[in-house]
Amino acid sequence: MISTYMGYLAWGAGGWGDEFFFAFIMTMKVSLSAYLMAVLFGLMAAVFKLSRSWILRSLAGVYITVVRALPELLMILIVYFTVAGLAEQALVWAGFVDKGFQFNPFWAAVFALAFVSGAFMAEVVRSALLAVPAGGVEAATAMGMSRPWIFVRVVLPQMMRHALPGMGNLWLSITKDSAIISVLGAFGELLYTGYRAAASTKAYTFFYGFTAVLFLLITIFSLVVLQWMESRLNRGRP
Repeated sequence: MISTYMGYLAWGAGGWGDEFFFAFIMTMKVSLSAYLMAVLFGLMAAVFKLSRSWILRSLAGVYITVVRALPELLMILIVYFTVAGLAEQALVWAGFVDKGFQFNPFWAAVFALAFVSGAFMAEVVRSALLAVPAGGVEAATAMGMSRPWIFVRVVLPQMMRHALPGMGNLWLSITKDSAIISVLGAFGELLYTGYRAAASTKAYTFFYGFTAVLFLLITIFSLVVLQWMESRLNRGRP
């Protein structure tokens, strides 16, 4: 039995070891890329929602409400197939690209996942920004510090203390949601590879269990890093 399972994970044509290795790399690439993009979406939406302009507040409110109201899989499918298609047509119509142009499927999937996660990130960032005491910002302004430097030197360090737990949870969520893109059929990430291996060998319990273990390892490692970051940000505080 053990030799059979070891044979399943052999490297090369006789096993699935190399397939799972590259699937693990793909899952991490998708997760990291989508997370960084989601941070940008979230930060922009949070700033818009705190803006004095009712237009920007309305745009951010619609984005956050719609994305959070609909199932994540549905939103990813809408963004991947509809929004990307409309953007391709617009670029062709404007003459920026030739007819038949298509976005890279990898980046289209990353954008779709980040677009959905960005709505949840926005609320985390917004609440963290509101938790920053106004006194420090007023003191920095009185000293003549520019707005970008106020954000980098005063707001960001304090904001991250409040935002890190929520941002960490969203990172763990994105690593799991990366499996959703398996329905797009264009990527050999972990869940899609586990499904192919199980369907090919009929060893469903082994391969789905092995896929679960790999996701669990990502989560455990992420939790260790997040706890270390949290302890660094809270140095000197009870």
